[in-house]
Amino acid sequence: MVKKNDAGDRLTPVLRTVRAGNGFEEALEQILQLLRLGLVPGGERLPAERELAERMGISRVTLREVLKVLTDQGLVESRRGRYGGTFVLHRPDAHGEDELRRRVAAVDVEDTLRFREVLEVGAAGLCAAYGLTDEGAERLRTALSATHDAPLTEYRRQDTLLHLTLAELSGSPTLTAQYAAVRATLNDLLDCIPLLVRNLEHSQHQHTALVEAVLDGDADAAREVMREHCEGTAALLRGFLS
Repeated sequence: MVKKNDAGDRLTPVLRTVRAGNGFEEALEQILQLLRLGLVPGGERLPAERELAERMGISRVTLREVLKVLTDQGLVESRRGRYGGTFVLHRPDAHGEDELRRRVAAVDVEDTLRFREVLEVGAAGLCAAYGLTDEGAERLRTALSATHDAPLTEYRRQDTLLHLTLAELSGSPTLTAQYAAVRATLNDLLDCIPLLVRNLEHSQHQHTALVEAVLDGDADAAREVMREHCEGTAALLRGFLS
């Protein structure tokens, strides 16, 4: 069992206050890092919810959503009673995880994430700064609507189409081609992690804010929303794959 003070010392290098905007994703990334680094070994208990929430600067509601994801993935379990809490489960190195590791090993994850951010932030800024034709604006609205209406099994495809549409509307064929290539790699990485409803809901809010900023011609806001959106995805991927 992890004593609070010992856990605090051990977890300090990983647990930190998350930045505004991606609280769920960054909190999930941090706790996944704790587990992958073995800072809380299998069979031991995570710090109490209140302590974890305070250290990361998130609400206990958000923390419980994070813990539910970890429970659904078979990484932790909740136990009731006087000696209850959230306990880390032992995880054998199964064939499925071996295969995942082989796929990820072939990709420079950090390079992919950084290049993706440069392209996406640039495309958003260009679209907002130079403006869209009526046809372009309608294409963007339609692509956004398709993500809202998509069932879970179709969401990633519609999400990809929205981002590709924005890249195309930037007016740079070179940027569009480079983005298509990096997005293919990004989707390979995303296929290695679960679809999380809370994250998708958050992404949808960001998509809406992004499209509104582009259509309003607010380049600074469009770039900032896109940067935050990319950082949220990056946090999830680093958490699950690093």
